[in-house]
Amino acid sequence: MRIDAWIGLPEAASSQELATIGDRARMMEQDGYSGLLSAETSHDPFLPLALAAQDTERIELMTAIAVGFARNPMVLAHTAWDLQALSQGRFLLGLGSQIQAHITKRFSMPWSRPAARMEEMITAIRAIWESWQTGERLNFRGEFYRHTLMTPMFSPGPIDVAPPPILISAVGPLMTKVAGRAADGLVCHAFQTAEYLRDVTMPNVHAGLADAGRERSDFQISMPVFVVSGFREEEVAAQAARTRQQIAFYGSTPAYRGVLEHHGWGDAQTELNRLSKRGQWVEMGNVIDDDMLGAFAIVAEPHEVPGRIAERFGGTLDRLQFYAGVRDKDRWGPIIEEIKAA
Repeated sequence: MRIDAWIGLPEAASSQELATIGDRARMMEQDGYSGLLSAETSHDPFLPLALAAQDTERIELMTAIAVGFARNPMVLAHTAWDLQALSQGRFLLGLGSQIQAHITKRFSMPWSRPAARMEEMITAIRAIWESWQTGERLNFRGEFYRHTLMTPMFSPGPIDVAPPPILISAVGPLMTKVAGRAADGLVCHAFQTAEYLRDVTMPNVHAGLADAGRERSDFQISMPVFVVSGFREEEVAAQAARTRQQIAFYGSTPAYRGVLEHHGWGDAQTELNRLSKRGQWVEMGNVIDDDMLGAFAIVAEPHEVPGRIAERFGGTLDRLQFYAGVRDKDRWGPIIEEIKAA
C-alpha cells in the first residue's frame, strides 16, 4: 500500500512557510512517502506541488482535491499539463465537485447535474490534452463545455511523458459510478466508514468500471484515514477531540447524510446540521459518540494501527493518507513502513 503525506499550507501561511515547501517535500521523499498531496482549502492547491516538483525526483504529486467546478476544463488542462511536464510525469490531477452552496456562492460558478458535468469535464480535459499532444484540431462539443478553438500561439504543444491520471472524489452513487467509468481513480472522502466503502462505494465503482469495460487493476483508490492514537494519554485525548469535531463538521452536510443513515445514525445528521446553523461547532463534537468515532476512525494503540488498517482496508485501498495525528517520523516511521508492506 502506498502512503502519502500532506504538503499544503496552513490557514495563515506566510511567505516564509511557502519558501519551506521544497525542503519539506525533499525530506518527505527521503522519508519514503509515495506521494505528496495538496488540498484546496484556504490556499491554491497547485502552487505547493509546483514548488515541490522542483526539489524532488521520485515522489508523486497530487491535488486531493482541487475544486473542478470552480474552474473550466481549459484552465485545468493547462495547469495539469505544466505540472506534469515540470515533474517529469509525477503529477496526478485529483478533482472534486464540492457542494452547490460553495460553487454558486463562494466561487460564483454554475451548478447543475454534478455527476454528468464531472464526467464531461474529464472527457473535455482529455480532448484538450490530445489536441496538444498530437496537433489534431480541437473540437469538443458537450452539454456543459465547448472547446473548439486552439491556435498554435495558445497550445503548449506535446510533452515527453504521458498525460496525468485524473482522479475524482465521490461519496454518492452517481459520482462514484462516474469515477469508475471515466476517471483513473477515486479519491474517497474521509467521511466514510469501512462498511460504507464496502457496501456502497465499491459496488458503484465496479459498476462504473463494467460500463467502461475496464478492470479494477486499471483504477486506483485513495483515502485519507482518521487515526486516533498516540504515545501519551493527553495526546490521544486531544486527537480524539479533534477527530470528533472533524467528523461532526462533515456529518452536518446534508449531502453526506447517506453515510450516517447507512449505520442508522440519520438523527445525528439532523442534529449536527441544526447545531452548525447556530455556529455551535464545539458542541457538534459531542454528538459523535464512541461508536461513531470508532466507525470513522482507527482508534488503537500505535502498534495496533497497521493491523487495524489491514483489517478494514486491505485489498480495497491502493493508497492512503493519515488525516492527522501521525507526524513524528522517529516514533511513527516503523509503523508506517509496516503499513506500506501490507
